[in-house]
Amino acid sequence: MIHPSYSELIQAINNNVEEDDNTMMLNSRYSLVLATSKRARQLIAGAEPLVPGAAGKKPLSVAIDELYKGEVKIVAASSAEEEKTAEVQPVAEETGESVEETTENNQ
Repeated sequence: MIHPSYSELIQAINNNVEEDDNTMMLNSRYSLVLATSKRARQLIAGAEPLVPGAAGKKPLSVAIDELYKGEVKIVAASSAEEEKTAEVQPVAEETGESVEETTENNQ
């Protein structure tokens, strides 16, 4: 069995949410997959892992560890965007950079 399970991971992420910030509550596997894949893409692009022992692990495994341990937050995208998206930001963000992603219309 994979640890943590998706339900444990969602519960851990939602336990780290504070009432006074704009962190999103996760309520579906889909939201969890989007958040972990976005953080994994940030790691692939060169972001520093925020958990110890990340050397030799795949980016997705590191992203799951970071979310489970509360090292990154999932925040709502700016209200200027039309579509509902989320941003994944490190908890102790030093650079002020964030990666935003929107879905493309398949027409």
